[in-house]
Amino acid sequence: MTDIDQLEQATLQQISQAHDETALEAARLAALGKKGAISALLATLGKMSPEQRKTEGARINALKEKANLALAAKRDELEEKTLALRLTAEAVDVTLPAEPNGLDSGRIHPISQVLEELTAIFADMGFSVAEGPDIETDDYNFTKLNFPEGHPAREMQDTFFLAPSGEEKKLLRTHTSPVQVRTMLKEKPPIRVICPGRVYRCDFDQTHTPMFHQIEGLVIDETTHLGHLKWVLEEFLKTFFEVKGVKLRFRPSFFPFTEPSMEVDVQCRRQGGEIRFGEGEDWMEILGCGMVHPNVEIWHV
Repeated sequence: MTDIDQLEQATLQQISQAHDETALEAARLAALGKKGAISALLATLGKMSPEQRKTEGARINALKEKANLALAAKRDELEEKTLALRLTAEAVDVTLPAEPNGLDSGRIHPISQVLEELTAIFADMGFSVAEGPDIETDDYNFTKLNFPEGHPAREMQDTFFLAPSGEEKKLLRTHTSPVQVRTMLKEKPPIRVICPGRVYRCDFDQTHTPMFHQIEGLVIDETTHLGHLKWVLEEFLKTFFEVKGVKLRFRPSFFPFTEPSMEVDVQCRRQGGEIRFGEGEDWMEILGCGMVHPNVEIWHV
């Protein structure tokens, strides 16, 4: 048996024994790589005489062809084996009942999910939930919240007033603040509640909807101050946005039912179509706050 015959036998055996793609690639490199055995034989053709080159060249090229065919056949075999294993692993018993999907079982609405998260966060800080009617009186929605007669919010272009019925003027509440008054009239201090719910305003465009949701907090006791308010807001925003810390900016503002009143901006970064809180050099106005106005507090006395 010649060296070429021995090399052919060894090469084909190594190819046939390859159990995966890695072993098959190793067999290919051993035979046909730059430093492979068959490639080494091909490199010797230049040193042979024309007669030897004609004879040995044909044998070496035939060996190379056999090796390529064996490699292709083994590669197909391994691919079929891999596919068979995958089909076995991913087999589905079509006789089993189908698993319910989200459309069948339903999903929690994003607004409901957010309200539940807000309630849980404030509950950890000792707040309970207070609720009030969506249809309010002008007295609770405006007068008891220190809105003077002639205030723009009392006009029809801003508020959904209902058809006259009885002596009291009715409307769809424009904020959840009437719940503050109802809570103060019903409960004795100390009070610590949040008031989530739907509110309605005659304001709709690309960034506004005539029905939206608000949540506000109310704390009534003898010792609370702006420092407590700031701490509560910081702790809430850190937890809600799931960040280690937030930087807030308080700006003077005006609300009829608070004194002093402030708008609150939160530090953020706008980049790549995303907004990240707790970092960056930008600011986003996110809420309003203040201490309950004495003219509103007087209603619970």
